[in-house]
Amino acid sequence: MNVPFFNYQHIFKSREDKLLEIIKDVGNRGAFILQKDLEEFEKNLAEYIGVKYAVGVANGTDAIWLALLAAGIGRGDEVIFASHTYIATANAIKFVGAIPIPADCRDDHMIDPQSVKSLISNKTKAILPTQLNGRCCDMESLTKIANDNNLIIIEDAAQGLGAKFKGSGIGTFDKGATISFYPAKNLGSLGDGGAFVTNDKEMFEKVNILRDHGRDENGIFVEWGFNSRLDNLQAAILNYKLSYYDEEVKRRREIAGIYQKELNHLKEILLPPGPDSDQNYFDVFQNYEIEAERRDLLKKYLSENGIGTIIQWNGQPVHSIVALGFSGSGLPYTEEMYKKCLMLPMNTSLSNQEVIYVCNKIKNFYE
Repeated sequence: MNVPFFNYQHIFKSREDKLLEIIKDVGNRGAFILQKDLEEFEKNLAEYIGVKYAVGVANGTDAIWLALLAAGIGRGDEVIFASHTYIATANAIKFVGAIPIPADCRDDHMIDPQSVKSLISNKTKAILPTQLNGRCCDMESLTKIANDNNLIIIEDAAQGLGAKFKGSGIGTFDKGATISFYPAKNLGSLGDGGAFVTNDKEMFEKVNILRDHGRDENGIFVEWGFNSRLDNLQAAILNYKLSYYDEEVKRRREIAGIYQKELNHLKEILLPPGPDSDQNYFDVFQNYEIEAERRDLLKKYLSENGIGTIIQWNGQPVHSIVALGFSGSGLPYTEEMYKKCLMLPMNTSLSNQEVIYVCNKIKNFYE
């Protein structure tokens, strides 16, 4: 049996007729930039999340960058973020002139509030937690730390659409959240795309202006800006996919449940929290990341048996990238975890039979 890590063709083939219909409709209308489909998607996205505002932008990285700019983060400011994240998070901090300060993670692979607290200095202005793998961080602890130290929070929720902590979803904590619609995301476009979501009217208006060359809603240039608009075709596609997004999340949680049931007894691996393991969390399982003893040999064995796996971000936590000026050490849990972390197949093209096949091969390896 062949079980690829991700099936990109499935994104299109599974909904081909409807997607072609949308593409033809947008093309026939000549509606490509800042049209009604984008407005409708922004409205529907905000309603789905439970916030007042959403702004579509070109990609998830731009969403972070523009949100930081809108919040007034700039030269010399320190922003604390999780080292266990994609380099895009740090890139966005760097390109507003701020200083990225990487923090350690916990055993659920989310940023460790205690590590955050220990890194605060008189230059710290913001906390940028990554809602990783479809799970929210401990936002209660992070919010308290932010409030106690007069800091703002902007969430990097590239992988977190639909995730909740104690009933509150991404984007509802402080200044708002950024989202990526990269094709492999739970809500993926057929190209790049991103959004900023918030309850903060000032942040919304600022990002809305910045994304379109500094123009306000009347087309008047009111400040320096950029070209970072979510194109109307992708918005139309995303609007359609949002209509059945809950089905996608439900299936991912079912797959996570199978992994949990089949693999939980193995002492050689640490699984992520199960879909029903903690009522404070609602996880959407963008990824299924385990920690495994003899990780490299397991990965090789699974590959030999037709199973695709990935070591997230090529095994590079951000603080390990010395070429960018990071120290390469000082975050013990992250460093130990990166010797073991491995992502198993997690997408809605998987059948139960394929998931169980993956589980059986992992069990065979450790027998």
